[in-house]
Amino acid sequence: MKHFFSSVVALALLIAPPLVLACKDAVVLVHGNSASPSSWDNTYNRLLANGYSGNEIFRPDWGSKFCAACNNHSGSEETPVRNAINSALARSCTGNIDVIGHSMGVTLAIQQIGKLRVANRVDTFVGIAGAVRGLRTCGTYPFNVPSSTCGVNGLSINSPFLRSINGDAIASKVYSIKSNFDQIVCATGTCNVNGVHSSRIWNELRSYTYSLGHFGLQSNTSSQQVALIQ
Repeated sequence: MKHFFSSVVALALLIAPPLVLACKDAVVLVHGNSASPSSWDNTYNRLLANGYSGNEIFRPDWGSKFCAACNNHSGSEETPVRNAINSALARSCTGNIDVIGHSMGVTLAIQQIGKLRVANRVDTFVGIAGAVRGLRTCGTYPFNVPSSTCGVNGLSINSPFLRSINGDAIASKVYSIKSNFDQIVCATGTCNVNGVHSSRIWNELRSYTYSLGHFGLQSNTSSQQVALIQ
């Protein structure tokens, strides 16, 4: 009898359909100017709680941590983000990825998606507290604040860099998360550039507004971020 039951169990295992794990897009999380990958800890942990594995989440580490005004969108800042996007695409079991950026990481991620010509493989893009239309504190190009962050490859209003990415295809679905209390984007008392909140992205499906500061938008909206890429 013991051998009979063993045979039945073995047969059942042979004919039972294999367990199929849910296939998810790999995710790229691009931090902001002078921040670090750990700034995404809340989002990272939320992703893990929603069934993602650590090797499906990419957090590139870019830029100087000691000189925020030295960072821009040209050169060494680009490489880690570009590599992370390529690695995520290679790792993703769906063949597509989702990208979430915060602050200057928004514009840096948009730039690299465009340079790599992979917008057709980005399912969802979420821009949090970005300055895709420029920072008023940087001034207007070419009469901008004399720093790399505000210069030709930076975030001054109407900079050559911002003009180069404006209107670019980014993803199948684009969302922005913003605040009217953002200490960086709204530092001069207004968040708008040419009548539009600077964190709003062209062709977005929806923009979400929270009563949070610049950094709180990243750390305290993790549930919204993860919901948007499901």
